[in-house]
Amino acid sequence: MATVYDVPAEKLIENVAEKLKKDPIFEPPEWADVVKTGMHTEKAPVREDWWHVRAAAILRKVYTKGPIGLIHLSTEYGGARDRRNAPNQARTGSRAVLRNALHQLEKAGYVTAKKGKGRIITPLGQKLLDNSSYEVLKELVKSNPELAKI
Repeated sequence: MATVYDVPAEKLIENVAEKLKKDPIFEPPEWADVVKTGMHTEKAPVREDWWHVRAAAILRKVYTKGPIGLIHLSTEYGGARDRRNAPNQARTGSRAVLRNALHQLEKAGYVTAKKGKGRIITPLGQKLLDNSSYEVLKELVKSNPELAKI
């Protein structure tokens, strides 16, 4: 059985995002089309389905780094703030985006809060990610049969 660690993160996140689009729980908030994803960005995301992709990426982060709290997640999704002539400084990502996505993931049953530790993956969330990993691995082997020998 394939796990999250066996497949490229980008392909896995795309696969999981497609599954989250079909779930009515994962509706972007009304402010999602105008919000910046952090202080380090200049504009809002241009991709139409960015909310689902971010929720899938958060789910993968909770799987690989959990238990993880909101502050640590915001540093994961932060970046360098351009300060013109001064050196760049690290800034955190938007905690409102992360918090709302985590609430949706909790409502769907994919993550749960562990008191004093942060969020952890549930068996249902692990099943979703592992099944998606298997699908991605099958696609990779189908496109490149050399991978089957590894």
